[in-house]
Order: sequence, then C-alpha cells, then structure tokens
Amino acid sequence: MSEMNQNTQLSWVTSWYASPEPVWGEEFPFPTKLPSRLFQQTIRQIARMSLGGGHLRIELSNEYGNQPLVIGGATAALMANDTMIHAESLRVLTFSGSTSVTIPAHATVLSDPVALHMEPLGLLGISLFLPEESIPSTFHWDARQTTYMAQGDHLTDVDFPADQMTDVYMYIKSIMVDAPDHAGTIVAIGDSITDGAGSTLDANTRWTNFLADQLATRQISVLNAGISGGRLLRNVKGRNVLARFDRDVLSQPNIHTVIVIIGTNDIGMPGMMFAPTESAPAADELIAGYRQLITRAHARKVRIIGGTLPPFELYDTEAKEQLRQQINTWIRSGEFDAVLDLDLLSRDPEHPTRFLSAWDSGDHLHPGDAGNRMIAEAVVKLMDSLE
Repeated sequence: MSEMNQNTQLSWVTSWYASPEPVWGEEFPFPTKLPSRLFQQTIRQIARMSLGGGHLRIELSNEYGNQPLVIGGATAALMANDTMIHAESLRVLTFSGSTSVTIPAHATVLSDPVALHMEPLGLLGISLFLPEESIPSTFHWDARQTTYMAQGDHLTDVDFPADQMTDVYMYIKSIMVDAPDHAGTIVAIGDSITDGAGSTLDANTRWTNFLADQLATRQISVLNAGISGGRLLRNVKGRNVLARFDRDVLSQPNIHTVIVIIGTNDIGMPGMMFAPTESAPAADELIAGYRQLITRAHARKVRIIGGTLPPFELYDTEAKEQLRQQINTWIRSGEFDAVLDLDLLSRDPEHPTRFLSAWDSGDHLHPGDAGNRMIAEAVVKLMDSLE
C-alpha cells in the first residue's frame, strides 16, 4: 500500500479550531487589526494543539472571500519559541499533491496528510506565502495569539524575520491529527467568554486550554468555537450560533459533547453602540433558539451542555438583568442534558451582578486567567458526574 493510501486510512480528529469570521466595516466599532492587504508576504501563525498525533493536515478557509485566494506555499513545524521553529520538524504541506493551491471564493481546502510527531498540547507554527495581492476577508479576530508577517517567501526560515505583527488568525480554520479510534471531541461554542477575551495574550489561558490540559490523557480533543461579540440569534460580529452550529460543531469528526455558553450579547448589546437601533429579544425567542440547538445536537446523538449566563455588569440595566435571570432559570430547567452553572459559580454574593474578584479580568464581564481555570475545573467535575 502506498504512503498516501496508508495516510487516507488514518483516523482523523480535529485538534485545533478557530471559527472563521467575515471582516466588518463601520457597522462594528472595533478595529479589525488586519493589514490592508497582503502581497508577496509570508505569515506565520501559531496554534496550541489539543491532542497530538503522528500525522497532521490543515484546513484553510476563504469562506468570506469574494475572489480566489492564492496560497503560494505552506509549511508546518513545531515551535521552539515565539518566532523560531525546530528545524528538523519543518514539513512542506501539499494540496492534492501540489505545494500551492488556489482557494475559490467562499470555499475551504484541506491539505494532504503529512507525517509529523506532535505531543499533546504542543505549539504548531503554520506559515503561508501569499504571492498575489490579497485583501484579508476571512479571519478570526480574538486570536489571543501573535501572528507574524514578513515581506517575501520565508516558509522555511527557522527564525522568522517578522516586520509586522498582529493578534488575529488569517485563513487557517482547523488542524487535524491522526488519533486512536476511541478519541473523542468536545466543542465549546459561544461568545467572548469562550473565545478567551480577558485571558493573557500568547499564554493559552482560555478556559478551553485549561480543559484540554486535563482531558488530553483521556484522548479527548477540546475545540474552541467561540467568537467574541457573537450571539445566539442575530449577526453583529460573526455569524450567529444558530447559523454556524453545523459548521463549527456538528461537522467535527468524533464529536460527543458540545458546551454552549451564549446569550449575553443577545441581551446586552441592543441599545448600545454595538447595536444601537435594536431592541432586546424576548425570552421566548432566546429559549426557542436554545431548543433548536438541543434538537439539532440530539439528532446527531451529541450531548449538549448549557451554560448559564454569568454576571454582566458592563451591560447591566434592570430590564436586561431581569431577562438574564429569566434565561438562567430556563437553562436550569432540565432541557439541556446538563448545566454548567457559571452564574452561580462566578457571581459575587455581596454584589450578584458582578464577577467574583477571583474570576474577574478587570472589566466585570470576562473571566481572567484564574477564572478560566475555575471554569475548566467545573467542566471536568460536571463531565465526571455524567459518566
């Protein structure tokens, strides 16, 4: 049997994921942090894996591009430090046997398998060379990881000569590894609390990272499908969770559990600068949305855990707080397979609309590194109770 045929027999599991987002304009008041264009440049992006393996393949996305995207070459390697790779680990990636690939508008491509031994929880560097002018259109905004750019082709450079930096992901969507047949996948889908806003840049201290730390020995991959600013029902930054649930969750191989923490921005954003002309949804609208997620997960025999909405003092008005309490009461009512009660875990008993100081990143809305660790510990306890 040829090496390619052997590789196609491997059992693949997604070890890293970043939900693609479209680039926004003036309708959303945050900078995209993207370069205005890329032309004859190399970008090196770093991904912290969940499970390890002996082979890998990467998925690149031009989902929101209106023009074909030309990738002149791509490499993968284990990271030695911020910009430097381990030279002996460098692998050239191919796509249907070619070292270059043109991704049609609105499409994705998956690389051929390549042999590379990776330990669980390791850092993988993906370098892409863009020989033709590209206006970035498909990205992940809140990467919490530095991306390095350099003029020219630096795909095989051990020490990357960066002349620009940002902290978004561009074009990389997922990384798959070969894994034992019994390996499973948990996907966390939600907003900035899941995406990692408030966690330390380049430190991999999102709650999903801490969860991966604890589950790697169980051969469970943990994928982060959070989008900062994301909502359950309506688009404002990225597609709403109902619209992206199949892409980001149900399409993942070997998935057995999804953890949903979404709704804070549905309640909080209307009437603020993020959605100034909107009115808040009714509780019944949100509940109907959650029920759709439950129905779709159960149709695929996927366990679905619902997270209550933690305190959001930044958004707090009496009406919004009442709606948050209504939603949390329903989430606790038993329609989800299990409940991760973030509200109960994170609220200050003396000030119930505020995070405990031990959780707070400082903005009274997002957990910091310590809070993220506590979320992961609560998830592990909950999962152990369900076994």
